[in-house]
Amino acid sequence: MKILGAVSRGPDLPFSVEELELHGPRPDEVLVRLVASGVCHTDAVIKSMFPAEAGPVLLGHEGSGIVQEVGSDVTGIAAGDHVVLSFSSCGACGPCQAQSPAYCLSFSALNLPAIRPDGSAKITRSGAPVLASFFGQSSFATHVLVSPRNVIVVDPDLDLVTLAPLGCGIQTGAGAVLNLLKPHPDSTFVVFGAGGVGLSALMAAKSLGVATIVAVDPVESRRELATKLGADVVLDPTAGNVVEELLELTGGGATHALDTSGIPAVIAGAVKALGTRGALVVVGLGATDVTIDVQDLLAKGKSIRGCIEGDSDPQHFIPKLLDLYRHGQLPFDQIVTRYPFEQINEAVVDAASGRTVKPVLVY
Repeated sequence: MKILGAVSRGPDLPFSVEELELHGPRPDEVLVRLVASGVCHTDAVIKSMFPAEAGPVLLGHEGSGIVQEVGSDVTGIAAGDHVVLSFSSCGACGPCQAQSPAYCLSFSALNLPAIRPDGSAKITRSGAPVLASFFGQSSFATHVLVSPRNVIVVDPDLDLVTLAPLGCGIQTGAGAVLNLLKPHPDSTFVVFGAGGVGLSALMAAKSLGVATIVAVDPVESRRELATKLGADVVLDPTAGNVVEELLELTGGGATHALDTSGIPAVIAGAVKALGTRGALVVVGLGATDVTIDVQDLLAKGKSIRGCIEGDSDPQHFIPKLLDLYRHGQLPFDQIVTRYPFEQINEAVVDAASGRTVKPVLVY
């Protein structure tokens, strides 16, 4: 079938909306007509890694839509279901069996190369394959083929455009707090970076009744939104020594912190800003080498933990997030800005500049 997709043909070229050919679902696949897709920082990072000679690449990994057709082996999902799409996992390895599919032993093979594990193409253009299985979905297109493990069925009364970012950004930020950090009401929580992931984490901390919530971000509009969503204090890292401010503000250091920036100096500062036995979770892409004061880490019993996709099982966690949303405790609709699909390049630029917190493409 003919579809439209926003194709990347090189790291320095804009996305190009083109007509593509999508093949029908295999017995173990689900065909979804997308209503929307979030635009995530990860898409930009991966785009920069695919050279032009790799051929056309279809990215996107925060899709939402309506099931059009299911393969003969698929159960529990039917045509007409409203769905949110998340990452792919095998379902059979140890982490998957332990309900930790974000650490699936086949995560890279299923989510990163943008092709099926067997090397076949879901989508072609003029007979040539398009790399189009990113996170098992490649949601920068009007239609996608996915595994049932990508699919979370949601109530049809919910707005699918608003729900699109649940599959990655919202799940990552909220999950880092609810599944890993688990701060108590008397805790102090600091989030470094008030983008979509950081603000989702902030809202999750607010839902737990955390006593003091601090957001650190250089963009004024994001600090204002952080205040609106529940931050007790917002700090501009360009206006002073954030570590000193945090140590004074928290009476010796935060109990819990989250870095969404992926910037080595920010991560090192976040560790310094922890109090005794404080915990930092790192979710931001970017940093590969970070200099940490190990004596400070040891002497104060601090801990640092990495986290993929909020340490969550989407089949169980996304319904939990939707329950919080319905009860007004996770108002993630307030971070979403809608863009027509054809304006994908504007959405990417606005997200990178900080003008938009969470762009969502509407098909």
